[in-house]
Amino acid sequence: MADRSLDVLILSNGPGEVTTWVRPVVRALRARLGDDHDRLRISVILSPCSNGTGREAAIAAAYPEVDRVQGAEAFWPFLLWGRTAAGWDWRDRGVTIFLGGDQFFALVAGKRLGYKILTYAEWEVRWLRWIDRAVVTGKHVLENAPEVFRPRCEVVGDLMVDGGEGEGAAPVLAPGGPLVGLLPGSKRAKLMQGVPLMLATADRLRGARPDLRFAIPVAPTLTLAELARYGQGDHNPAIALVDGTTATLVDGQDRDGGGDRADSLEHLPYLETPAGTRVFLWPHQPAAPFYRACALCLTTVGANTAELGALAVPAIVLLPIQQLDAMRAWDGIPGLLANLPGVGGLFAKVINTLALRRLGLLAWPNLWAGEMVMPELVGRLTPEAIAAAALDLLDHPEQLRAMGDRLRQVCGPSGAAARIAAIVEELAESAS
Repeated sequence: MADRSLDVLILSNGPGEVTTWVRPVVRALRARLGDDHDRLRISVILSPCSNGTGREAAIAAAYPEVDRVQGAEAFWPFLLWGRTAAGWDWRDRGVTIFLGGDQFFALVAGKRLGYKILTYAEWEVRWLRWIDRAVVTGKHVLENAPEVFRPRCEVVGDLMVDGGEGEGAAPVLAPGGPLVGLLPGSKRAKLMQGVPLMLATADRLRGARPDLRFAIPVAPTLTLAELARYGQGDHNPAIALVDGTTATLVDGQDRDGGGDRADSLEHLPYLETPAGTRVFLWPHQPAAPFYRACALCLTTVGANTAELGALAVPAIVLLPIQQLDAMRAWDGIPGLLANLPGVGGLFAKVINTLALRRLGLLAWPNLWAGEMVMPELVGRLTPEAIAAAALDLLDHPEQLRAMGDRLRQVCGPSGAAARIAAIVEELAESAS
């Protein structure tokens, strides 16, 4: 009898891809193809990413659906010579899935292993002549593909919609006012400005609406101590630059005899500003249950805007530009120039100044809709201006409801991961 065992190799890279693309896909693969890890082996290989934190491999390895993970530091020997750091073996039958990085990487890996190749694309599918199937986020991607290869493509929707779904406990909220989520990001360049600016905004909001409560969903790539350092003056020189405020980390396990309710907001660790505002720190993953509990979120740009949109959570998107030389997370040549020793800061200022002049819509739901669904604030932002925009929405619940309804229309239903799993099954059968 022929060996029916299957290898699925996933190529990915950054923290956003690992959490919002890889996670829903591996869950869908197990749901469709079974929990027998001897029959279905799922491997994740990460490629270098300018936005990488170094913890992507640990995050992927924590997914129970995944059997083995190789970090980005060992990627090039694999791509060039097919060698993995741990000397992995490979089965005769397999499928390679591109979920982040460069689509060429999946092509090389799939051809070397003799596996079927499936590419997931947000904006453009490359190498269609040499891959087996492609799944795309929308018709705009399909229309950009050469007509002769379109039969190989299928519109499945955006994986970030599936990534926004997930199991987990919602925060237990004692009676009180609305919860405002603060999402300063997970990368140093964003956190330096975002944390003190959002803390100061929380002070202003609490001054106007004492009933409001605030919380930060802590990114899986950050520890509480690391996050707290961005609110400390001796560690973050950008605090004064954004008219931000400092804060002290208070461990929820060490106060009031608390800690017995891990899902209770009032028993979580929190950052406390000198004005007495408490910003609780939600440590659980996935963060979707937390997002659903928020009346409004203040968020930086990035994959989190897609997650919020997928869950129909109203949000205001912030892009402060007070520290242009701090934003260095560019891909390609701009990223290399911006990170050069000594002169990188100068290059970063020039690159970011040019980029800001060409800025269009920033949030993913706005890009999908082609219009401003989530308000976007860009410029030398102040806590007062952000608080005023937030209060205008919080004081008009009908506007929040309208934004949520529009987000549901724009982001569409979930199901991309399930369809990808079905196509993997089809490809595996055809490889028999």
